[in-house]
Amino acid sequence: MPKAKSSRLRNSSAGDRAFDAINITFMICLMIVTIYPFINMIAVSLNNANDAIRGGIYLWPREWTLDNYKYIFGESDIYHATLISALRTIIGTIVSVFCTAMLAYTLSRQEFVLRKFVTMFFVFTMYFSGGLIPGYLLIRDLGLIGSFWVYIIPGIIGVFNMIVIRSFIEGLPEGILESARIDGAGEFTTFIRVVLPLTIPAMATVSLFVAVGQWNSWFDVFLYNSSNKELSTLQYELMKILQTSTTAATSSASDVYQAAENSGVAVTPTSIRATMTIIASVPILMVYPFLQKYFVQGMTIGGVKG
Repeated sequence: MPKAKSSRLRNSSAGDRAFDAINITFMICLMIVTIYPFINMIAVSLNNANDAIRGGIYLWPREWTLDNYKYIFGESDIYHATLISALRTIIGTIVSVFCTAMLAYTLSRQEFVLRKFVTMFFVFTMYFSGGLIPGYLLIRDLGLIGSFWVYIIPGIIGVFNMIVIRSFIEGLPEGILESARIDGAGEFTTFIRVVLPLTIPAMATVSLFVAVGQWNSWFDVFLYNSSNKELSTLQYELMKILQTSTTAATSSASDVYQAAENSGVAVTPTSIRATMTIIASVPILMVYPFLQKYFVQGMTIGGVKG
C-alpha cells in the first residue's frame, strides 16, 4: 500500500510538472506574440527612414536616429493638442465614470420599479443608433459644435460600462446598504459614502476603458472641431501628419517625403506611423500598471453576479 501510494504521488507530480511546462511555454509564446509588434514599432521609429524602406528591421534599429520624433514634435500645434487630449481624457473619464456609476446604482435597486424598462432602453442603444448624420444634427442643435464639451457630453454614459458596474454593485452585501439607511443616510449619501468606495475595482476597470477611448479618439474632432485649432487633439494632429506624409510620398517618384526644407529631415509614412504609435501608446502604458490589480479584480467580480 505505501509503495502504491508513493507511485501515485510520483505520477501526479510528473503530470503537474508537465502541465506547468506546457502552460509556461504557451504563456511565453503568447507574451512574445503580444510584445513583439510593439518592440518592432519602437525599432522602426528609432531607425533612419530611408534605411527602414529596405525592411529587415525586427527588434533593433539598424541606423539609429531621432529624426522621426524631431519631425513630429517639431510641429507647432502638437503641444497644445497634447494638452487638450490630456484634459479631455481626465475630465471625460471622471465625469463619465461618475455618471455611469450613478446610473448603475439606480438600476441595481430592486425597489426601482422601472429598472427593467430603463435597462432595456439603454441596452437597445448598444445595437441600434440614429446614424452619423442624425447624430451630427443632434450635436449641432445642442450647440456643442465648436465646444470642448462635445468631447464629454455625447459619450457620458457607456452602456457596457454601466452593466459592469451594476453587476459589481449587485454583488455587494445588501446588509451594508441597509445599515447605511438605518443610520439615516439617503440614497445619494449611501452612493457617495458606501457604494463608491466599495466599487473601486469596477470603477478602475471602467476608467481604463473610458480613458483609452478618450485618449485615442480623433473622429469627433474631425466632425465637430476640425476648423478650431484651439480644440484639436493629439490624435487628430498625428492623423494629419500621417496623411500629409502619405500624400507627399504617393505623389512623388520617391517613397521618401522630405519633411521640411530647412531641417532636411527625411521621413516616410512607415516611420511616421511607427513613431505615432509609440507617442500615442506611452501615456496609457504609464497609467495601466497603477490600475492593473483593480482591472483584474473588477473584471472577475463585476462579470459574475453574486
